[in-house]
Amino acid sequence: MEPTYRGVRKRKWGKWVSEIRQPGKKTRIWLGSYDFPAMAAAAYDVAALHLRGRNAQLNFPELAETFPRPESSRAEDIQSAAQMAALRMRNPVGAAPVRVGLSESEIQAINESPLDSPRTMWMQMAVEAEAVCLEEESGFDEGEDNITTHHSIWDS
Repeated sequence: MEPTYRGVRKRKWGKWVSEIRQPGKKTRIWLGSYDFPAMAAAAYDVAALHLRGRNAQLNFPELAETFPRPESSRAEDIQSAAQMAALRMRNPVGAAPVRVGLSESEIQAINESPLDSPRTMWMQMAVEAEAVCLEEESGFDEGEDNITTHHSIWDS
């Protein structure tokens, strides 16, 4: 069952739309068309807070402090702030996961040989560098019995 939100309705083709009536007028402010009902509901809440104040009935009263505020009471400013709030709600709880275009064999290959983390990579590089340093400090060149002397440009 789909949630019911104030100021939100579903179009025949599946999009969720939001609008709000301006106080004291018969006109409405169009707040947008969205993929998820929570996005349209957040857009409505922004407009309701701005137009009706703290007494507005909201869909998400717990988020009221986090919503963007319109710069003015112009319809364009209210629409802009409503769009920003809606975008924050893009992936609501219960929404279908986004499918990444990987085949089953690609996913299996990734799971079987996970990528090294940066920490593991740096640790491996440190071990290899330490081995090179120890090899140079030993003074032996590729297992030969000859001692090689390494000079630094700073030794001169």
